[in-house]
Amino acid sequence: MSQKLSDHALSILTFAAYHSLVSGEAVTRVVLDDGKGHKADSAGVEELEKAGLLNETGDRGTLTDSGTQRLAGLIEAIRQSA
Repeated sequence: MSQKLSDHALSILTFAAYHSLVSGEAVTRVVLDDGKGHKADSAGVEELEKAGLLNETGDRGTLTDSGTQRLAGLIEAIRQSA
């Protein structure tokens, strides 16, 4: 069973889901700091890392295989709820 994520962590995955839905492409990397004042929630980043869903590298994060699966599940849940 997958671990429940806080709203902080979900905000990052939700933003990735948005980009995936808009582009029609799978998202595997997320911008954590765009250098223009928009930053991913640091507690959310830390939580995703500890859960093994994201690897942070500077201003970007790469979803792990588990993170990619979790994102796909979130997107499916969004589609099912509509």
